[in-house]
Amino acid sequence: MTAFLDRCRAIAGAADSLQYVLDSAAAMAPYLRDWRGRFTGNALAVLRPGSVDEVARLVRLCAEERVPIVPQGGNTGLVLGSVPDASGTAVVLSLARLDRIRSLDAVNRTVTVDAGVILQHVQEAAAAADCLFPLSLAAEGSCTIGGNLSTNAGGTGVLRYGNTRELCLGLEVVTPQGEIWSGLRGLRKDNTGYDLRDLYIGAEGTLGIITGAVMKLYPAPKASVTALAALPSPEHALRLLSLAQDRAGASLTGFELMSAFCLALVAKHFPALPRPFAGPSPQYALLEISSNESEAHAVALLEGAMGAAFEAGIALDAVVATSVAQSRGLWHLREHIPLAQAADGKNIKHDISLPVSSIARFIAHTEPLLQQAFPGCQLVCFGHLGDGNLHFNVAPPQGIDNEAFLVNQAAVNRVVHDAVAAFGGSISAEHGIGALKRDELARYKSPVELNLMRAIKAALDPLNIMNPGKIL
Repeated sequence: MTAFLDRCRAIAGAADSLQYVLDSAAAMAPYLRDWRGRFTGNALAVLRPGSVDEVARLVRLCAEERVPIVPQGGNTGLVLGSVPDASGTAVVLSLARLDRIRSLDAVNRTVTVDAGVILQHVQEAAAAADCLFPLSLAAEGSCTIGGNLSTNAGGTGVLRYGNTRELCLGLEVVTPQGEIWSGLRGLRKDNTGYDLRDLYIGAEGTLGIITGAVMKLYPAPKASVTALAALPSPEHALRLLSLAQDRAGASLTGFELMSAFCLALVAKHFPALPRPFAGPSPQYALLEISSNESEAHAVALLEGAMGAAFEAGIALDAVVATSVAQSRGLWHLREHIPLAQAADGKNIKHDISLPVSSIARFIAHTEPLLQQAFPGCQLVCFGHLGDGNLHFNVAPPQGIDNEAFLVNQAAVNRVVHDAVAAFGGSISAEHGIGALKRDELARYKSPVELNLMRAIKAALDPLNIMNPGKIL
């Protein structure tokens, strides 16, 4: 493969090929490990093109040589979708150097970006133009827009603004044949045939490589206020959600559920973070209300909702942030749950979605099944209640070795995913399928759905060089 790598170097930054075509074990290592550190693959090389044309030329070369390609953004995925397998036959094609914000149109409320732009940088560019780019998630300081689109990322703003799919107006894609499709039109209405954009969003790099995108912007809110409510149960959280939606409508921009065990983990590993309540409650809900009118309007909406919740016997206690710092402190409690889990040890993670109305019944149904099958296991249940997305993670019982418990992963998955299916949900809400959930997908998708997906894959990527072994 020396000749192949020489041709890659001639395409991707011939002036500094040692930096842009990596083939030593040490240089490739960061691109081969998954974000959780549980799997390390192998690769023929890591390619780091610096332009869309270089991406297209490299893909044409790989198609000619039948070399599989694993597209990679910030490598923050959680389902082994952006790392190669152990065979060492594929190249990793990193989009990190495609990191330009191409243009921002404040009147059209759009920003056009390269796929390798870090999410936080898009947020900052929008804010500089007095606009809002509402996609927000824990990895926003390192994940990229191309990866967000390839996995149809969710985050904390889905309740109001939708997933990444809803935030995208157009794409630029390099096909498996090395052709460039430019759909960067920034139109909100374009009824001229099949929506190719939607094929590539959520496809996890299996149909082509996203190299650019037109993303929606929104007016920056005049104010956002946050409250943390202590609740008796998930059922009360659903009642609070309905009440807040009735009172605030689209101004309710965030609604997160956290169990007492989640906040206990955060307090254990991050003792400097605030502890809003003197004692524990079974569940907590974090609410955010944004207003395009004024801070007083946002505060009035939030205080009205919480007052009604107390009158209805829904909330046990509540804390309303009175400053930006206090608001960030409350959000830090939610955002540090995954970090606290990691600090506490390994656990078996599930990223699931359910009809919002079914969430309380799902939890009440599934937790006893887990306890019966794995006595003493600890449920780390939190997530975006407003859009039906739970992170339903199962930690080992106290005193049980992490690795010893992880051998139960397939059995734990079966309990959780069978329950998800019984309640009409999805086994992947916002993390994707990748390689980790590929076999699970085959169990829960209908044969008709799987055959349609395979037909699309075969039509667009007949050589099966785009991220093979992922999803299907």
